[in-house]
Amino acid sequence: MKVLRALLLQDSRDFIKVKQSKTSKSTIMYENGKIYFENYQKCYSCVHSEPQVLYKLPKRSKLEKFEDALLCQSPLDKTLPSPSDHKPSLIALTANNWLYRLSAETGEELQRVYLSSNHKFRYLGWDVPQEMFYVKSVQNKETSLARQAGITQNTVMHLAIFQVFPLEIVGILEINKKVFGNGVTDVVLSQGVLVVSYSNKSVKLYSFEHTVQRKLTLGKSSSLLGGKTVGDVPFGIPVNIQITDCPQVLFEASCTNNSIQIGGYPWHYIYTPPHKNDKGTHHICSVKDSTLATNGIQNMNCCSLESDGIFFHPDDSGRIIHVGPTIINVLKILGELNSGLPSKIVKDFFMATHRNNTVITVTSSGRTVKRRLQQLDDDPDQETFRMVEYEDELDLLAVVVTNGEEGEGRAHIRLHDNQSGQLLRTVDLIEPWDEVSDYSCRYQRHTELFLYGV
Repeated sequence: MKVLRALLLQDSRDFIKVKQSKTSKSTIMYENGKIYFENYQKCYSCVHSEPQVLYKLPKRSKLEKFEDALLCQSPLDKTLPSPSDHKPSLIALTANNWLYRLSAETGEELQRVYLSSNHKFRYLGWDVPQEMFYVKSVQNKETSLARQAGITQNTVMHLAIFQVFPLEIVGILEINKKVFGNGVTDVVLSQGVLVVSYSNKSVKLYSFEHTVQRKLTLGKSSSLLGGKTVGDVPFGIPVNIQITDCPQVLFEASCTNNSIQIGGYPWHYIYTPPHKNDKGTHHICSVKDSTLATNGIQNMNCCSLESDGIFFHPDDSGRIIHVGPTIINVLKILGELNSGLPSKIVKDFFMATHRNNTVITVTSSGRTVKRRLQQLDDDPDQETFRMVEYEDELDLLAVVVTNGEEGEGRAHIRLHDNQSGQLLRTVDLIEPWDEVSDYSCRYQRHTELFLYGV
């Protein structure tokens, strides 16, 4: 990795744009050296000097279109039942409730499972540490006719939970008002924990480990289906995870946009309180007792169209990255696990843009007048941070910076050392930066950079 990093940072190494440019009517997705176009129907490999078509799937009807997809790669230290289980695959959910496992190299169908004819599933999500993923249904909305008739709709949504390596069903869980209360707006599964968001701006975490479930096996008969086969049309997968009493609440907080992040060491969480005076601030508190850390309120006071972002560093160092349009702060949490004192948030290092906010004019008498110019922090005519991407194996931070001083939006990528923040290399991008497009920055094969607009 040190050799690859040294090669990447050499001044003699140039980054050139490949000849091909591709467009798509739907969102362009990138995963592990592959670019997906036309809603995952067309896949290009990026391991060569120019992208090459890996496969193109047959045209699908509206009922069969992919609603969502996940890339699945098995660990190398496991022996799995089928050779195809060891190869990368694409898990795709269709509009008519089929779950497909396709070869990531050829698009060949490896496995398919019918979910349900009673519930409409639409979203996929990972619970990576548990080697599980979940399929989430749309919410059941209470109709005005049902309310007039006095019919109460207790079921909010369903989660179909699968283990991977190999693909096995854990079960379908019903989220209902009797157990989880009124006002449920969303549910996700993360780190073996059910994260439930409520309309009153609160978030509650429940343990998923202690739920009662009856064993199901894909392709085998089940008494819950009257002896019918699990995963076949038209019965699909029955609801086998029954929660009759509300599980113990592991953690609870009220926050803006139901957004809360947990990480660091000792464990802390980041949130914005749902109060008008706290708008634009990020509070960092201990998970143990919700004590606010010293210097735990981070506020960049941004005057910009896009708000600043904050998140726990993906390098598992326990640090925090706070990204604004003109400054990026990398923060550390100082504290002991069993100490009675609150933790302290300190700055590890920072990166800042170079700006000229002064306009100089010369009067008819020859006197020089300097005037400070009031601008937005993310003014497209000024140097602005757009995004940060972390490359774990090379331990680098890639920071995308734009500058439109010459009338046309230009961008470059700065490569910084992840430990010190030192600037190591700058790569100019040839393509002009379009302010109305969304961009993503990705590493590939350790020595190439991709940047694409949507």
